[in-house]
Amino acid sequence: MRDRVLKDAKRVVVKIGSSLVASRGAGLRPERIEQLASDIAALKTGGRDVLVVSSGAIVSGIQKLGLTAYPKNLPEKQAAAAVGQSRLMWAYEKAFESLGQKVAQVLLTHQDLADRKRFMNARHTLAALIGFGVIPIINENDTVAVDEIRFGDNDNLAAQVAHLVDADVLVILSDVAGLYTEDPRKNTSATLIPLVTDITKDIERRAGATDSFEGTGGMATKIQAAKKVAEYGGATLIMSGEQTGLLPSVFDGAEAGTFILPKGRRLTSRKHWIAFTLRVKGQLALDDGAVEALVRRGKSLLPSGITAVSGDFSAGDAVACTNRQGKEIAKGLVNFSADTLKRIKGLKTAEIQKTVGAQEYEEAIHRDNLVIL
Repeated sequence: MRDRVLKDAKRVVVKIGSSLVASRGAGLRPERIEQLASDIAALKTGGRDVLVVSSGAIVSGIQKLGLTAYPKNLPEKQAAAAVGQSRLMWAYEKAFESLGQKVAQVLLTHQDLADRKRFMNARHTLAALIGFGVIPIINENDTVAVDEIRFGDNDNLAAQVAHLVDADVLVILSDVAGLYTEDPRKNTSATLIPLVTDITKDIERRAGATDSFEGTGGMATKIQAAKKVAEYGGATLIMSGEQTGLLPSVFDGAEAGTFILPKGRRLTSRKHWIAFTLRVKGQLALDDGAVEALVRRGKSLLPSGITAVSGDFSAGDAVACTNRQGKEIAKGLVNFSADTLKRIKGLKTAEIQKTVGAQEYEEAIHRDNLVIL
């Protein structure tokens, strides 16, 4: 299945780790950027749409500003990003121009995708660029992003972009060859896992043991990104980006990296957006009957099934739904504010009308706005 998915892939997102394009001591690595551009151009000339998510702006800026250590406070990180992003983009511009390829810079924050209208606008903009034959070079807008609107790492950003553009495959290039049975730096007998059919707790545990190989991520964030892509119906390939020519060769059948299969089910774009892009503003605790109705029978959530409400949220915000044991079993867009739900939780429709009057909605969360996790 791996060979078929890769050979048939029409749209590919390539995420490039910071260590591949920059180092803290020497700054940008223009020779590596040129080699990566050559590999990516080969994918594109092979008839595929290619989008790039690239790290490296902050590391590049650190060198240019003459900083002796990675900045710890937000203003210094943003200053480094502002200096480094322009240098990084110029390096990509020159590298791709020499290959006859056009590129465009696209900077995003989490807030750009959390708002559905802005999400769709970004989707249409990227589609237009692809239509013009342009390779978008995407990065988080670190210069203005604060914690509330950050993706947190570019593995997560790449997963969101893969969903945004309906990519068939996400390729995560880094300085490691893929997911191993154990951390290969600590155990030389660790072996590469070439295929993951399902991201189980064991797979997540193995990824968590390999901490911070490079950049702000690590193998754990790569597996989290792959999990999001799989839910949408896409595949992920985690592989080394150090070997020139390896990237296009895997799409022609060469073996490399760890390939993670998509899920059998495929979430709609809207439900994937609810599940993996939106951040929850509160939590609803449900009784056993409500959990059964949601998970087993595909029903909407009614106020009568809610036992407790926490958080400060408004109608339309995303909330988590938990069972009696506190496990999150669903996520959705709520029809009522926290204050209103606290007044009507546990009540049937007739009781709600007597208590607070007629409401616009009967459901606390409609099934069309609900994702079972």
